[in-house]
Amino acid sequence: MSTQVVILAAGMGSRLGRSLPKPLTQLNDGRSIMQQQFDNIEHAFGKSAQVTIVVGYKLEHIIEAFPQASFVYNEQYDQTNTSKSLLRALKASGPGGVLWMNGDVVFDPAALVRAGKMVARDQSFVSVNREKVSDEEVKYTTDAEGYIRELSKTVKGGLGEAVGINYVSRGDKAALIRQLGKVGDQDYFERGIELAIEQDKLRFEPIDISDFYAVEVDFAEDLERANLFV
Repeated sequence: MSTQVVILAAGMGSRLGRSLPKPLTQLNDGRSIMQQQFDNIEHAFGKSAQVTIVVGYKLEHIIEAFPQASFVYNEQYDQTNTSKSLLRALKASGPGGVLWMNGDVVFDPAALVRAGKMVARDQSFVSVNREKVSDEEVKYTTDAEGYIRELSKTVKGGLGEAVGINYVSRGDKAALIRQLGKVGDQDYFERGIELAIEQDKLRFEPIDISDFYAVEVDFAEDLERANLFV
């Protein structure tokens, strides 16, 4: 079965201050942020990977740039956050688990190769960087068995940062869909994961990719840092 991959790209990305959707921002190597994601997906999972992009803001530009993908439309892209974009994508997905990523992450291809081992096992996970714990980023803690316990920007005593590359297994997907439907429109998808862990006893494993680069591009300085790697 081919791997199902979702890229969340509906937002306006206004903090970066570009006229096009943020995932189409060009990197120093000539590729867009999203093109390097497509290249990384193919590197890890081959040409058979099924990629779905959640679109909203100026969607025609993304559709034109990646006609080989499938698309899910978040018509409330200017009123909702990533929880509702992911909800739409998971509802539209086929049977089986789903790997998803934020559409503004520039990352080492090897990060997906490592993650692919967990996808093959059908184990839900959150990719993390243990080297950084910034106040404005999504942080996490773990339970006694090493699985994710808390996952949000307000976590105290975080063990590291979530980098925006995640997977939900076939068996866990229905519970995550249900919880994403409950959370507020402005919640990030991580809130749905937290509730599914708390209420449905889902187990998301933290996958440490600290030895690889992964930069979420929100501001111009993030883009400068990402360009040091590509």
